[in-house]
Amino acid sequence: MKKYLIEFIGTFFLVLVVALTGNPLAIGGFLIAMVYAGGYISGAHYNPAVTFTLLLSKKIKSDEAVRYMIIQMIAGVCAAAMYYLLKGVLFIPQPAVGVSLITALIVEIVFTFLLTHTILRVAASNEVKNNQYFGLAIGLALMVGAFAGGPISGGAYNPAVGVGPLLFDLSHFGQHLPSAILYIVGPCIGGALASIVYGWE
Repeated sequence: MKKYLIEFIGTFFLVLVVALTGNPLAIGGFLIAMVYAGGYISGAHYNPAVTFTLLLSKKIKSDEAVRYMIIQMIAGVCAAAMYYLLKGVLFIPQPAVGVSLITALIVEIVFTFLLTHTILRVAASNEVKNNQYFGLAIGLALMVGAFAGGPISGGAYNPAVGVGPLLFDLSHFGQHLPSAILYIVGPCIGGALASIVYGWE
């Protein structure tokens, strides 16, 4: 039960920090802290795309992965509710104005690949087991992605971040459907590619 609680807490605050600040330094710094805080308990996924990647790489069982992803998405919706409570407006992730869905999709794929590839290499590989730098590497990977791709695609790289808030605005979900598809498909493709590359070892 503790690992599911950690996944909820980590995902909730990750989405909330993204919503409240949009600041890559804050986002990356938070993830560094929470990966170290929860890594030994749950693996510190905080992201359905990460869980999906680890499932494809046979680092987590399918039933466990499903439970993780459900918890993470619920946490994303709850964080959106908290944002609305604090700010009085909705947090609606979306690509920058004038950016095509194809361009945004490429960005989501590329930088989710960077994040999940980093996770596989520093936190899932037996060759670097029990290292002390995994949290720093993972947080920095997300920070780089947020700086580089955030102004283009919105920089979700995480369905809990990209889709959770859209589910909170359920009455208008049809209007948000293109963004929802973007923030599910992009991260999943990026994670799948990372798993394939990791499997080449």
